[in-house]
Amino acid sequence: MGRLGRTKMVLGEKVREALASVLPITAIVLVLCVTVAPLPVDALLAFLAGAVLLILGMGFFTLGAEAAMTPIGEQVGAHMANSRKIWVIVSVSFLIGVVVTMSEPDLQVLASQVPGIPNAVLVGAVAAGVGVFLVVALLRILFQVSLQWLLIGSYALVFLLAAFFVPGDFLAVAFDSGGVTTGPMTVPFIMALGLGVSSIRSDENAAQDSFGLVALCSVGPILAVLILAMIFPASGAYSPSPMPQAADSRELGGLFLSAFPEYAVEVFKSLFPIAAFFGLFQAAALRLKRKKVLKIAIGLLYTYIGLALFLTGVNVGFLPAGTYLGRQIAALPFNWLLVPTGMLMGWFIVQAEPAVHVLNRQVEEITAGAIPGGAMSASLSIGVAASIGLAMVRVLTGASIFLFLVPGYLLAVVLSFFVPKIFTSIAFDSGGVASGPMTATFLLPFAMGACEALGGNIVTDAFGVVAMVAMTPLLTIQLLGLVYQWKLNKAKLAQAAEDEEIIDLAY
Repeated sequence: MGRLGRTKMVLGEKVREALASVLPITAIVLVLCVTVAPLPVDALLAFLAGAVLLILGMGFFTLGAEAAMTPIGEQVGAHMANSRKIWVIVSVSFLIGVVVTMSEPDLQVLASQVPGIPNAVLVGAVAAGVGVFLVVALLRILFQVSLQWLLIGSYALVFLLAAFFVPGDFLAVAFDSGGVTTGPMTVPFIMALGLGVSSIRSDENAAQDSFGLVALCSVGPILAVLILAMIFPASGAYSPSPMPQAADSRELGGLFLSAFPEYAVEVFKSLFPIAAFFGLFQAAALRLKRKKVLKIAIGLLYTYIGLALFLTGVNVGFLPAGTYLGRQIAALPFNWLLVPTGMLMGWFIVQAEPAVHVLNRQVEEITAGAIPGGAMSASLSIGVAASIGLAMVRVLTGASIFLFLVPGYLLAVVLSFFVPKIFTSIAFDSGGVASGPMTATFLLPFAMGACEALGGNIVTDAFGVVAMVAMTPLLTIQLLGLVYQWKLNKAKLAQAAEDEEIIDLAY
């Protein structure tokens, strides 16, 4: 099979994964449209066209991320490790954290929906937060600092700042930003850098310490937005995405064609720093072979095409439909339907996330089958469904996000003292795994539309959906760690009893 044939096969696989992620939401929307929340025909057609663009965009984007982002991260991580110079690790990792985060599609979607803070300012601050904490995470590996205590200290600082020094208007946005930055752009870089730096050490815990980078990098954006909230008070007004209106198919196509150049320019601005960074690093240090460089360049092109299609589909088709449906259901006499509808969406979203299936296999391998992938999948689905349900309760009641996040994180910290350390590392790393593209592109607008119809505060009551979803793995994976520990202890006791019985029979 030639290179073109292999590329088509891999792209087909990525498109099928994207289809599995988008299809459940599309089916639920269609059911709602013909029952309790009818959509105008032109808006429904725009939603379906947007779904097609999302599927194609996610397919190209993930293909490009694997072909370009992961190799760049691996090469840079290996070079940093080989240099064995602290200043190289600090400067390069900060730069990588900033540059790569600015390209995250979920962050772009979130920034476009936050009133009161300019998009570029929010994206830049979040990127700087990731860069700083990526440096902290890599230095932790080098100096063998406990991840558990570093996480406790970081989140203690977050909640202290949020509770006493920051206006409450953007608390939910701050916690949402921590969930949207750990996506297909940043994670390959971060994991590759962690493995590269941990290879400098030769002790037995080096490989285990490579976990936890994603967890720490999720804290930086939260702190960055909390600081922004003190500088930019909630002065902006939320403006819902305009409903697409088209008299015929030509006008409908024109909506997407007219929007595509705008998002293509935005994506170019986001990806250019990554391409420039790689080019400079290639010329100065890496000096990879031409064939390898060409492959990475093609991967960046795929990433560019995918991200431009993704953002066009999201902004023209998905966001308006999500907002409209949330508004329609919230206006019903039985608006409590928001809760089960959100839970149903949450269940299917996490079931369809490719990253969740990777996580399931990872835990099954670590536990040697003691925690099967099916148990992982079911527990995550239950947890995410519950978290979306609670997010909808917040929309209906206006309850503070602190009432949910503080107990959740406290329980996660308490569990960390009782479960095997590897489960704590995986759990905190996996906070962003469950909050995939559909959470930011559909569930958040859905909550915002409902909140608008109910007369609530969009910034304080609707935002926080991503944060609630990102908190779930911290609890479910550590609870599975407890089950694993219990099974392990039970097996040891059974083995000890069997050995004792054999000794008694021998005598």
